[in-house]
Amino acid sequence: MSDTSSTLKKTIRKEGALFVFLLFIGLVIMPIAAYWVGQAIFGEYGGHGYGDFFGILSEKIRSGDRVAWFLILSPYLIWQCLRLMLFGWRYAGKTA
Repeated sequence: MSDTSSTLKKTIRKEGALFVFLLFIGLVIMPIAAYWVGQAIFGEYGGHGYGDFFGILSEKIRSGDRVAWFLILSPYLIWQCLRLMLFGWRYAGKTA
C-alpha cells in the first residue's frame, strides 16, 4: 500500500468520523436547543412538549423537508464554511 493511499484512507476516515459526530450533534443537540430557544422566545410549544416537537421534526426529516435537513446538517455546514474561510485567508496571505 502506497503512502498516498494510506494518507487518503486516514483523511477519509477522519472526515467520516467528523461528519458522523457533527450529524449526531445536529440530530440530538440542535433540536433540543431549537426547542428551548423557541420556548423562551415564543412561549409554550403548541404540541405536547419536546417529544411532540421531535416527532414532527423527525417526520419532516424523513419526508425530505429542506429546512429540517438544513437544521440537522447545520453544524457540519458551519464547520466546513469555517474551514473554507481559513483556507481562503491562508491562500490570500501567501499570494500577498
